[in-house]
Amino acid sequence: MIAMLNFAGLVLATILAAAAAVACNWLMLQVTFHLMQPAAVRKTPTQTLLVRRTMQPARAFTPNR
Repeated sequence: MIAMLNFAGLVLATILAAAAAVACNWLMLQVTFHLMQPAAVRKTPTQTLLVRRTMQPARAFTPNR
């Protein structure tokens, strides 16, 4: 009888540990998706700023002036 109680306790502890691991993995996955979202949505305004800054000196040296 004591062996059956020990086995039942072991099974219960294993199920509890598995549920805690699944909950922890789900939480980490949600945090990862939340942190990745701004990187995917963010636009790159630096390219347009670079293009504007290189166009101004190019206009200064055009022969049409």
